[in-house]
Amino acid sequence: MTIQPNELMQTVVDAAEDKKAQKIVALGLQGISLVADYFVICHGNSDTQVLSITTEIKKRAEEKGARVKGIEGTDTARWVLLDLGDVVVHIFHRDEREYYNLERLWSDAKVVEFA
Repeated sequence: MTIQPNELMQTVVDAAEDKKAQKIVALGLQGISLVADYFVICHGNSDTQVLSITTEIKKRAEEKGARVKGIEGTDTARWVLLDLGDVVVHIFHRDEREYYNLERLWSDAKVVEFA
């Protein structure tokens, strides 16, 4: 079973919302980057919450048939990168999100409205 990129993005957003992730933003990268179709960016207010968000997203994506291609940053839980192929998820600790401001770096990307 292959999950479509937009469905995977919505699955990621739903999982993040269920773990009370803050300021969830999905950026559509089609036509802008060859890396992925979507970036999903969110943050947690503690290391524990960052790891909880990460675990839930990974679990739900795998349940839908997505393959985790890579995961980095769980050792410090300050910026976790979860590579799901067509969707790349950035789960920040609140302080790091403000510092790196990926939304500004990818300002050419379209912010995706999700349900």
